[in-house]
Amino acid sequence: MAVRKSARCTHSPEFKARVALATVRKDKTLAELAAQFEVHPNQIAEWRRQLLDGAAGVFNGARSGPEAVDLAPLHAKIRWQA
Repeated sequence: MAVRKSARCTHSPEFKARVALATVRKDKTLAELAAQFEVHPNQIAEWRRQLLDGAAGVFNGARSGPEAVDLAPLHAKIRWQA
């Protein structure tokens, strides 16, 4: 009896980026990439769309990290409780 793979796989953001970038290079077809990475072609096309839609954010100063937090009110609470 063969071991059945789960219906849904969770891929890391790094893997998704690598696959999406491979589509941008255009040295392989979508079908070839799907076979290479063992991912459905529709999923690869979706990751490519997400990559291209978000690419402008790299150049407009958008930050991917957390927003800056004003620590003064938090420090005031700590001093008040101490």
